Amino acid sequence: MNEVIRTKLETLRSQYDVLTEQMADPEVATNYEQMAQLLRERTVIAPVVNLMSEYEIHAHSLADAQKILIEKDQELKELAEIEIGETQKELENIEKAILRALLPKDPRDDHNVIVEIRAGTGGQEAALFASNLYRLYVRYSERQNWKTSIIHISDAEMGGIKEVTFSVDGKGAFSRLKYESGVHRVQRVPETETQGRIHTSTATVAVLPEAEEVDIAIDEKDLRIDIYHASGAGGQNVNKVASAVRITHIPTGQVAICQDERSQLKNRVKAMSVLRARLLSVKQEKQEKEESAERKLQVGSGGRSEKIRTYNFPQDRITDHRIALTVHNIPDRLDGNIDDIIDAVASAAEAERLNE
Repeated sequence: MNEVIRTKLETLRSQYDVLTEQMADPEVATNYEQMAQLLRERTVIAPVVNLMSEYEIHAHSLADAQKILIEKDQELKELAEIEIGETQKELENIEKAILRALLPKDPRDDHNVIVEIRAGTGGQEAALFASNLYRLYVRYSERQNWKTSIIHISDAEMGGIKEVTFSVDGKGAFSRLKYESGVHRVQRVPETETQGRIHTSTATVAVLPEAEEVDIAIDEKDLRIDIYHASGAGGQNVNKVASAVRITHIPTGQVAICQDERSQLKNRVKAMSVLRARLLSVKQEKQEKEESAERKLQVGSGGRSEKIRTYNFPQDRITDHRIALTVHNIPDRLDGNIDDIIDAVASAAEAERLNE
């Protein structure tokens, strides 16, 4: 094992022992808040400490088996060689698990998210594809027992969606959906195409972690808030009451709209949530570019301009360009069955971080 990693593990084990001793203190046991804090800290460290103990047990077994190799008994030596091979593989697996456990966790992974889908190039086909992607993520969220809620939607005149913004509330939502940000491309024959030619269209997906007020400070003086009559689905109330809200952040020009709720106040809260998420995303992207310009992962940054995936209908093929992954059964995928794709991209991103 790398000495740097071993030193880090020893430090964590010392911290774990100190925390355990503190929790055994009678005075601490009667202090609920302090006990809860110590327990949280120890719970974070415990998996790594347990893996280290498991590693050491196998390392001792390996050393014992290697001692047998000097014996004259050939049968015993052959058994020892088999044990050595198996134990070395187990040690490699445990070391990989330790490295994964030591990787810094993305503090945003457990956040709820704001998803924005916009039709790109391709006219009507792009709008239809945007609606396909919207349904995909709604169905995927249902499979994960997450709650979705439309914040703003703009329908295309001939069908489909020009753009839609919706929230996804659920544990680990950002940890899974963050890999979906980027340009999605579709290749298929439109229903109106009489010559049978394949058209290529695109839609962009942005996945933003929901931000708290403590994450990003917004001065009310920097906001312009417009109230207007909503349009689209929503019943008679839509055109009778001015409840739709448009918030413009003047310094950056960022605009957030919500017209889904009948209440002007609720629409304002939702629009502020979108605005806050966008501003935080811009801030974080700037920081990441400054800090890791030379270490950008090949898997990609999830920027709007990055082409990440192609859905080829004639060949019933989906290709994720970041990791050269190809899967099939597009109808099933558009019904939300994309866990294996997300798993593959997440694993590739993790592997790159481990290599770094």
